[in-house]
Amino acid sequence: MNFGPTELIIILVIVILLFGVGRVGRIGGELGSAVANFRKGMEEGSKKDKPTDETNV
Repeated sequence: MNFGPTELIIILVIVILLFGVGRVGRIGGELGSAVANFRKGMEEGSKKDKPTDETNV
């Protein structure tokens, strides 16, 4: 499914009308924080999985 700019604007307006500007902003902030934490966890997990040069000595 490929949405054009007009469809995305209509969806955004409907979401703002349903939830209100304050709540939409808060949800966006929480979503951004969750994505950042997920990426941080993925990076830490991949660092733990890779052996270091010190263990191969």
